[in-house]
Amino acid sequence: MLRGFTTISFWADDLKAAKRWYTELLGVEPYFERPGPDGEPAYAEFRVGDYQHELGLIHRSWAPEGSSAEPGGAVMYWHVDDIEATLAKVVSMGATVYQPIVHREAGFVTASVLDPFGNVLGLMYNPHYLEMLAASGRT
Repeated sequence: MLRGFTTISFWADDLKAAKRWYTELLGVEPYFERPGPDGEPAYAEFRVGDYQHELGLIHRSWAPEGSSAEPGGAVMYWHVDDIEATLAKVVSMGATVYQPIVHREAGFVTASVLDPFGNVLGLMYNPHYLEMLAASGRT
């Protein structure tokens, strides 16, 4: 069965620009990169956050045949400690609001943006995430 998030992959027509954008947002360089057969960047992967989850950027030419370039039906949310500040930062970097901040029950707060490459980036203040982090001793 599903045991946990491992990697999320985002597509980009301009992988060099996507790599620069996510390097600025995350404050780290990709830990792994692979060029395509033409020598141009085809894949870049970052390790992100408390559990070093993987965010992969893939040149759109490698997308499965028939895949849409439009935002899809799934949103993967990343926990953030300050959703208002994070949303303001990504918007100042060129992202557009996909879903504004929504205060949900039990202290959960969500928002999402479209990055400049058309991918949905979910943001969430998630009390459960913080509880699990504290329980693991990773405050």
